[in-house]
Amino acid sequence: MLAFQLTAAAQNADAAALPFEGVHPALYGASAVLFAAVLGAASIRIIRDYERAVVFRLGRVVGAKGPGLVLLIPLIDRMRKISLRVQTYDVAPQDIVTSDTVSVKVNGVLLFRVSDPVKAAVEAEDFVEATGLLAQTTLRAVLSGAELDELLAERANLNERLKSALADQTAAWGVEALSMEVKHVDLPEGMRRAMAKQAEADRERQAKIVSAEGEYEAAETLLQASRILKNHPQSLQLRYFQTLVEVAAEERSRVLFPLPIDLMEPFRANFEPDSEE
Repeated sequence: MLAFQLTAAAQNADAAALPFEGVHPALYGASAVLFAAVLGAASIRIIRDYERAVVFRLGRVVGAKGPGLVLLIPLIDRMRKISLRVQTYDVAPQDIVTSDTVSVKVNGVLLFRVSDPVKAAVEAEDFVEATGLLAQTTLRAVLSGAELDELLAERANLNERLKSALADQTAAWGVEALSMEVKHVDLPEGMRRAMAKQAEADRERQAKIVSAEGEYEAAETLLQASRILKNHPQSLQLRYFQTLVEVAAEERSRVLFPLPIDLMEPFRANFEPDSEE
């Protein structure tokens, strides 16, 4: 009886091994290669030169790796790519009341880049959005304390103040503010008309001043010329003949030739009655 049970057990063991008897050994090798390929694809990452990989191992930060080939432990390591290139953010138009109570709309442009990838990945959930929202509030805060003339004429100073105020706050999450500039100032229609009238009045005033200075200089020159002609009467006759030559050069012109009284002096002396008679 015992021998019969052992024989049955052996038959059952042989029947269980039957499904694997026809498997070719090359299939085992192919399976091993496929498993190694999947494992390698899950553990190898290639990081570009302008990127860094922040690696988290079991939830803890290991550090920033790259550029080049980065090896990860499958199912244990997690990676987040952070770009180090300069990024731009277009600040939406903001309603601002200047210190001299003028309501304007101002927009700007922000240029920034990541200086510390680990801080950018850990300290801020979305450092791009956080930097953009902070740029909007900084734009309103800084420009609200400036006058309209300063906003229009001293852009460089305001841009430097905007950049400094923004850089002090973004440094906490590893972002460096490179530039923050005012792009456009939208004035109310009434303010634009008033400024246009003021500019036109300034131009007219300047034109009148220039015209008056020209008249003054012309009067001074004529005064000097009259003094010269008074001391040298013959020069007046020369100037008179020069004017006639200039007039005669023009075609189809009628010239009224005034006869100088000085030319009649010799004739007057002959026709005057003798006083002795």
